[in-house]
Amino acid sequence: MQRPYNFSAGPAAMPNEVLQQAAAEMLDWHGSGMSVMEMSHRGPQFGSILAQAEADLRELLAIPADYHVLFMQGGALAENAIVPLNLSRGAKADYVVTGSWSQKSQLEARKFCDVHLAASTHDTTGYGLIPPLDMWNPRHDAQYLHYCANETIDGVEFHVAPTQFSLPLVADMSSTILSRPIDVAAHACIYAGAQKNIGPAGLTLVVVHRDMLGHALPSCPSAFDYGVVAKNGSMYNTPPTYAIYVAGLVFQWVKRQTEDALRGIAAIAERNRKKADLLYACIDASELFTSRVARECRSRMNVPFFLRDESLNDAFLQGTQQRQLLQLKGHKSVGGMRASIYNAMPLAGVQALVDYMHEFERSH
Repeated sequence: MQRPYNFSAGPAAMPNEVLQQAAAEMLDWHGSGMSVMEMSHRGPQFGSILAQAEADLRELLAIPADYHVLFMQGGALAENAIVPLNLSRGAKADYVVTGSWSQKSQLEARKFCDVHLAASTHDTTGYGLIPPLDMWNPRHDAQYLHYCANETIDGVEFHVAPTQFSLPLVADMSSTILSRPIDVAAHACIYAGAQKNIGPAGLTLVVVHRDMLGHALPSCPSAFDYGVVAKNGSMYNTPPTYAIYVAGLVFQWVKRQTEDALRGIAAIAERNRKKADLLYACIDASELFTSRVARECRSRMNVPFFLRDESLNDAFLQGTQQRQLLQLKGHKSVGGMRASIYNAMPLAGVQALVDYMHEFERSH
């Protein structure tokens, strides 16, 4: 059966192979007689699942040995509080605002520390670009510099990490992680909600340098203290066991991917480039559709686009439903359309969307 093409921004489409394997192992994981949902998180079976998931992720992202991998809960939205609770020391933290999510991050952090906007496009461009680095003004004595690598709502992406400043770099990589190689060592802390490219909602991944541990504010809950979580191997409290298991299947799937003689993350990155190039080429050549994001910082994961005649929005979306192209309506805060083309979206799905956009433009 041909499944619909799901362009949801998250929870997002999962690789078919992963869903099939999870279904096959639902009642009995590797002869244990148990579903992973039923296992004790302290038992040897889940212990092996957790260890393999961390080992595969470390290999995929080339995570150095002096970084801890934490499997947590609460999503990136909770990390907006957990990061300053752990890393700000109640002092100064600098933020770069390039979209809706980094705006949420800096607003939440203000509850716990002195926040300064090192750069922002909030009042100038409607989140359509990244400010030139020579216009940034981070404070030299800030505890960290925070940015969002990819703005899921607004479609703005840092294609290169802003490493020019002598501050510990913290990144929300919820919709970037696993989509391309990243320089973990350039960051003090990376966090990501799972529901884009990692796995099902409920799991939050944190990769943090060991030197950043041990400075949590007294008000930080123990379950959110990076030092406590690291010391307990991500099992201070019961972790999201099934989400970790599925994430582990996704990591193995990524390792198996090939594209133009490339493997793993490199193959995924090349495939994602092809998908994004195909969709943006359609938008740029159109007289009906338009993008509002500067070309040099367009996201490869989330592509917002708009009809120049917005009275056609409903007709366009009705057509997508008829063609099994799902969840293309833009975020309520910006309107228009949004195609999220994460790792699990095949090139054929983007081609089907482009074909429909050409058809719609011809008839309107």
